[in-house]
Amino acid sequence: MKLAIISLGCSKNLVDSENLIGILVNRKGFELTNDIKEADFAIVNTCGFIGDAKEESIQNILEISEYKKTAKLKKLIVAGCLAQRYAEEIIAEMPEVDAVIGTGEINKIEEIIDEIMQDRKVTRTESLDFLNSSSTERILTTNPHTAYVKIAEGCDRKCTYCIIPTLRGKLRSRTIEDVVIEVERLAAQGVKEINLLAQETTEYGLDIYKKKALPELLKALVKVEGIQWIRTYYMFPNSLTEEMIEVIKTEKKVCNYFDVPIQHISGNMLRTMGRAKSGEQIRGILNKIRESIPEATIRTTVIVGFPGETEEDFIELKEFIKEFKFDYVGVFKYSREEGTVAHDLENQVDEKIKEKRWAELVNLQTTIAEEKNRAMLGKTVEVMIDAISSESEFMLEGRTQGQALEIDGKVLMSDGTGQAGDIVKVLIEQNYDYDYVGPIID
Repeated sequence: MKLAIISLGCSKNLVDSENLIGILVNRKGFELTNDIKEADFAIVNTCGFIGDAKEESIQNILEISEYKKTAKLKKLIVAGCLAQRYAEEIIAEMPEVDAVIGTGEINKIEEIIDEIMQDRKVTRTESLDFLNSSSTERILTTNPHTAYVKIAEGCDRKCTYCIIPTLRGKLRSRTIEDVVIEVERLAAQGVKEINLLAQETTEYGLDIYKKKALPELLKALVKVEGIQWIRTYYMFPNSLTEEMIEVIKTEKKVCNYFDVPIQHISGNMLRTMGRAKSGEQIRGILNKIRESIPEATIRTTVIVGFPGETEEDFIELKEFIKEFKFDYVGVFKYSREEGTVAHDLENQVDEKIKEKRWAELVNLQTTIAEEKNRAMLGKTVEVMIDAISSESEFMLEGRTQGQALEIDGKVLMSDGTGQAGDIVKVLIEQNYDYDYVGPIID
């Protein structure tokens, strides 16, 4: 039987998809296919975090369900955050769906397959306890030299706009030893770049070690032979310690890359969101990074149009982005989600105002990025080759340490040869938006 899986949303969801694939291929004998027309079974692993993501997930479910009529598809399973959040509605309103599996039931996929093979409708969303481990089957869907590693699941924070604790449960960290075992296995398979994931990576270990243990984990992972780059995502600002900054500064394998979602800089907004105590606290953390590692890449995300955001709050955010000059900024319009505290707050912001503020920040950051990219012209940088370029079969493409997989820019290599996973030196000769172009010189 052939299996197709459509993985939507974040890279954390992608790890879940890879676990689902691993279990079904290794234990049930499924054959993975990228051609949905050839699939007997399909899984849509959904995102349900904000409105746009929910719409994308629903559209994908509806589109895939059509293959029951036009192709070989026999069974359709909906997994992930949307499934966890709206299981009953999906089963009731989408008769083409055979099973709904929540975020905490991934390890039950075998028995779910057995049940739907007997033409039963299945809903499994009761548990939020699942935590992948080094013993959980997994098949990578990324390039063979790079992999995501989820070090924890769930979140104990209470950001007022966020539904994730409801969908993913409380913080559950893996042990350092277990993560090391998985990374050693990945290295043996040829993986050279590890990307560490959690809802808030800097809070890793608080549940099992009673302290922020990410620095210790990084010190253990740099000892794994074969691994050359280690990148950490989603660092909660309040939990980003000087010890963490020092580890990133001193450990050569750890990329000088900081993904720090600030969400806002106005003290009024931060308090209402349940984030940092003040804008000054965030400024202090970010300035400490810049002082300690001037060459570090710093990415952030911000939310515009949160309930109660005044024009003054927005201007403060805009001026801060202009002043600090982040390398990358993801700008999101506030999405009003039922089940969150912010859903019921007064002073909801008009959609037209959200759109205007979003456009202003996107345009501002584009200008900043262009300036930063022009400053790179003539410099030589280390690049990890990913593949032949999708833009030209005569070029390779890859990334610097400051370009995270799939979310930042890339480097196009106009001359020179190398294999995927090789780290080469490239002379930057041109820049386009967030991308660079240049020849391999070593």
